[in-house]
Amino acid sequence: MANNTVVCPVDFISVNENKARLTAGLVVIFTALYILTKLWLIPLFLLFDFFAWGFNLPSYSLLNIISDKLVAIFSIGNKPTDRAPKRFAAKIGFLFSLAVIVCVAPGLKNTAIILAIVLVTFALLESGFGFCASCHVYSFYSKFLKKKS
Repeated sequence: MANNTVVCPVDFISVNENKARLTAGLVVIFTALYILTKLWLIPLFLLFDFFAWGFNLPSYSLLNIISDKLVAIFSIGNKPTDRAPKRFAAKIGFLFSLAVIVCVAPGLKNTAIILAIVLVTFALLESGFGFCASCHVYSFYSKFLKKKS
């Protein structure tokens, strides 16, 4: 029988799940704007923002700062969750943003749009449903590494 357990990274540091979902909603908005406008500066902005959050520099993430303000303005409660899956998701977002930019440069615009659609889908699942696609990616990644060892 196959083991279909989803494994998420953990670092035992709590962050606000509601704030993370707001940030994912902002990623949805910005990525959708890119898909509609094809303005390459949008994935470049997302690249830097994902880098800041994914590599533990959240004070440099504009989307993180905006989410902080929205949480305060709308008095959104704190729902603690582990930070590591959110950081892993940001690293995946970083890679997708980088791939979009790399595809745009030589004129592979359709490929860039497909990658952006995957990114917006992952962000929409997180924002709207609390579904962490990155945990599934991490589980696959962990199983793959175990098989190689």
